[in-house]
Amino acid sequence: MEKNNKLNFIKNKFYNYLFGEKFSKKINFNFPKDISRLNLIQKIISKNNYKSYLEIGCDDNKIFDNIKLKKKIGVDPVSGGNFKSTSDEFFLNNNEYFDCIFIDGLHEYDQVKKDILNSIKYLNENGTIILHDTLPSSCSAQVVPRLRNLWNGDVWKAIVEVRTWKNIDCITVKIDQGVSILKKNNNTDILNLEIKNFKKLKFKQFYYNYDKFMRIINYDNIDDYI
Repeated sequence: MEKNNKLNFIKNKFYNYLFGEKFSKKINFNFPKDISRLNLIQKIISKNNYKSYLEIGCDDNKIFDNIKLKKKIGVDPVSGGNFKSTSDEFFLNNNEYFDCIFIDGLHEYDQVKKDILNSIKYLNENGTIILHDTLPSSCSAQVVPRLRNLWNGDVWKAIVEVRTWKNIDCITVKIDQGVSILKKNNNTDILNLEIKNFKKLKFKQFYYNYDKFMRIINYDNIDDYI
């Protein structure tokens, strides 16, 4: 598997060299080292007294195993969780609703947007959707197809699109590679952005507008939003 990954990365690097965005500036988000996405998820669950949890993309169960709820489902086609399938397959056959949904699956805009829309459909009233890896620090960290191990993907593009929706309120917490929070409320800070295809956004645009695009807040200021 590791050998296959290296070959894929070499191929993707060559493709990106020919056709990819050429932008070398980097962002230093200075994420706090003592606060993780798990801390935020647990805080949200505790504050709202949530009873049910869905996780999309479980990998090694680092998050899933630490969620202390009786009703929890972890969806992953390869490893982790307790439901072996893709998120598309899961939602196609699902009839349950959840208080908290954590999306950390395929980190590509098209799939992330589908996961968000499906999660909204099956989110309980006053529920919360959480997404990981929404603050990439460099162009190579977010380029698709993937060309490195430490990779955020272009999840951020889906969040920028959500920020333009009227009926979803969204913030991004500056921790752990970026963790975004979505609520089914009126958008209190709509992002006015005239763009037809969010997938075509460039990292250069993100670099110069990330605070405005993502509505970033510090962990110490999240109580009013969760």
